[in-house]
Amino acid sequence: IGNTVLHILVLQPNKTFACHMYSLILSYDRNKEGPGSLELIPNNEGLSPFKLAGVEGNTVMFQYLMQKRKQNLWSFGPLSTVLYDITEIDSWAEDQSFLELIVSTKKREARQILDLTPVKELVSLKWNMYGRPYFCFLALFYILYMVCFTMCCVYRPLKPRTGNRTSSRDNTVYVQKMLQESYVAYEDELRLVGELITVIGAVVILVLEIPDILRVGAAKYFGQTILGGPFHIIVITYACMILVTMVMRLTSTTGEVVPMSFALVLGWCNVMYFARGFQMLGPFTIMIQKMIFGDLMRFCWLMAVVILGFASAFYIIFQTENPENLGQFYNYPMSLFTTFELFLTIIDGPANYDVDLPFMYSVVYFAFAIIATLLMLNLLIAMMGDTHWRVAHEQDELWRAQVVATTVMLERKLPRCLWPRSGICGREFGLGDRWYLRIEDRVDPNKHKMMRYTEAFKAQDRDNCDKGSEKLETNGDTLCKKGLSALSLSRNTSRTSSHRGWEILRRNT
Repeated sequence: IGNTVLHILVLQPNKTFACHMYSLILSYDRNKEGPGSLELIPNNEGLSPFKLAGVEGNTVMFQYLMQKRKQNLWSFGPLSTVLYDITEIDSWAEDQSFLELIVSTKKREARQILDLTPVKELVSLKWNMYGRPYFCFLALFYILYMVCFTMCCVYRPLKPRTGNRTSSRDNTVYVQKMLQESYVAYEDELRLVGELITVIGAVVILVLEIPDILRVGAAKYFGQTILGGPFHIIVITYACMILVTMVMRLTSTTGEVVPMSFALVLGWCNVMYFARGFQMLGPFTIMIQKMIFGDLMRFCWLMAVVILGFASAFYIIFQTENPENLGQFYNYPMSLFTTFELFLTIIDGPANYDVDLPFMYSVVYFAFAIIATLLMLNLLIAMMGDTHWRVAHEQDELWRAQVVATTVMLERKLPRCLWPRSGICGREFGLGDRWYLRIEDRVDPNKHKMMRYTEAFKAQDRDNCDKGSEKLETNGDTLCKKGLSALSLSRNTSRTSSHRGWEILRRNT
């Protein structure tokens, strides 16, 4: 019951009352320091009160709990050294990481905890000492891996075509070699080494990604933008395309160009994932993801309707015409592709001035240009501009969340020997087996003096206003004017004394 009450207090809107009641309940806990402490018992979601405060973005409760868990090591004048307990914060030995819970929640208030002590210092220590070097090495290794795969695709085994053409529009001159013909020369053996590296890399990607999907869940793993959800979809699809290409090569099945083309596009697009390691480029990956899965997905439904309607009209108009004179609409699939190009203004309106074009083509193309180019494209630009404005206001916050997510990911993937635990064991200071982070703090006495002045002046203003309002309430309707004049006099007096105090504060600043 006591643990349930603690979880309820974390969710209370009245932060001051919740902190006092939280401390009162813990004072009756018999197992304050043992494993049966109320603070260490998780709820049905596996969250302790401390983790729940972080997930809900309750910064007041989080700071209150951190102050209870810190240990003052020494203090000398304005300098002091504090040991902060990071046992539940550090993701090194946690199955359900506190940092991962914060960056995966949809509440923006939770990400503000990343700027609080000691979370900010812990993330900075992990990222600067281990995260950034490993991440840069991983980015370089992946780019070299993609270069190797690209060269294998460029020099894939092809041979001249020997069969006759079946259509006047068929211009194929090379076809795919059979498996027995693909690895004969010395150049083929070099390509075979690159292909083996590519396949091994794809298997490693699947081995690393699948356990996380089973641990977190597909919806949460692919749906969180900060965790890199869309990039996980891209890299898993890329690995699957590599394996499909390998099977088609081993079985001498024609058409390997289809999965190979998809793999090239997806593999190189995944390079954008490594932009999150740089503060200048990291927020733009978030912006691109929000535009693609927010604005562009909604816009594509409207675009598909317009393209389908006008492509059908263009095909019907040119169905009776000679395709050799104007071949952009010679069949229905080609009409869809040509209309898509016209929609994005990639090409101009197809025209052959040596022949007469149908009159309805001019009418339909006029309506298409107005709707597609002038209306819908400008609508898309406006939607993306609004998304850019919203993301730009929180780009620093999003980048810090990206850094935290990347740090936790690397810490889980790398062996323990390459990523030692951060912090200091409490046994060095006689504090048990819990781990602490040493932080040196400098207290500015002038700053605290200014804060006391400010609070005093605000309190004086509130007292004067309360006195004026009480005097107004005690007077009846017949003394309304006198009460108003008294209130006006009280406010003038308050303004004069408050103005004098604020002038002292400005001069000190």
